[in-house]
Amino acid sequence: MTTDLLKKHAIGWIGCGRMGYSMAERLAKAGCDISVYNRTKAKAEPLAEFGAKIVDKPADLAGCDVVFCMVSEAKDLKQVLLGEGGLISKPGKFPKIVVDSTTISVDASAEIREALGKANINFIAAPVSGNAKVVKAGKLSIVASGPKAAFDEVSPYINVFGPAGVSYVGEGELARIAKICHNVMLGVVIQNLAEITILAEKAGLPRSAFLSFMNSSVMGSVFSRYKTPALVNLDWTTTFTPYLLRKDLDLGLEMGRKLEVPMPVTSTTRDVLQTHMGFGAALGSDYLEKDFSTLLEHEARSSGMKLKSENVEVWDGLSPQKK
Repeated sequence: MTTDLLKKHAIGWIGCGRMGYSMAERLAKAGCDISVYNRTKAKAEPLAEFGAKIVDKPADLAGCDVVFCMVSEAKDLKQVLLGEGGLISKPGKFPKIVVDSTTISVDASAEIREALGKANINFIAAPVSGNAKVVKAGKLSIVASGPKAAFDEVSPYINVFGPAGVSYVGEGELARIAKICHNVMLGVVIQNLAEITILAEKAGLPRSAFLSFMNSSVMGSVFSRYKTPALVNLDWTTTFTPYLLRKDLDLGLEMGRKLEVPMPVTSTTRDVLQTHMGFGAALGSDYLEKDFSTLLEHEARSSGMKLKSENVEVWDGLSPQKK
């Protein structure tokens, strides 16, 4: 993709957390004309090295053609878009399109879509699958919904995050439904992966050997491979917290109740996660800021085991595999 095409629009970016920073960085490095806001300005300032302009408040992005958002949850998204000092808080020129990659409920998304629509702003829901390391590898998966013409206009920028992983699923909030279902599966899979890994280890298998077998089998996946180094070497560098996973499981269970879809496996996983989070009080508040793959430690404690890092190099499925 040519740099000229990516300079067609003035791009605004809101949110420089773990994911947001990496995504904004890819756009900046691709040559986009990008201006960035983050609540803690210092977290956004390193992007200036790649040509990004750093602004003081979301309203400073109102003159951009397209604004992307990647924040923690619905209340934060409403604040930066609709609240005091938010993107559309002052009369004047507004962006043509807002693209949001936050994982929020269908109802919250519809509410924001309606508010932006009154300002003649098209809203594209574009939640993503992956973490900062996946973003850096250019392998992020994105599901999008909203007006098709608006999606087509912003798709060159979305493709910067993961050109092989962009799925347009239709109008309205369909992308929110897809992402909620995705994250429900994420919670169930990490819990089951923790269970079988501890089962194998307690029976005598090294975690690295067991997970190597799993990853090369039909049950292996991008997810199991890029989580393997963490599970083997007990590296809980945060990609996604237990708090955020619980939020998404709750969104899935709420949707299941509304649509009368029984979800017993999801419900049980949510209960296990809640028990795991209960250890935060005893281990310190920073414990729950670690990665959600710490579920492995909870499973080990419940099995009467104390884990140790194996301190071995294992392939994450993202970087080139060493021969």
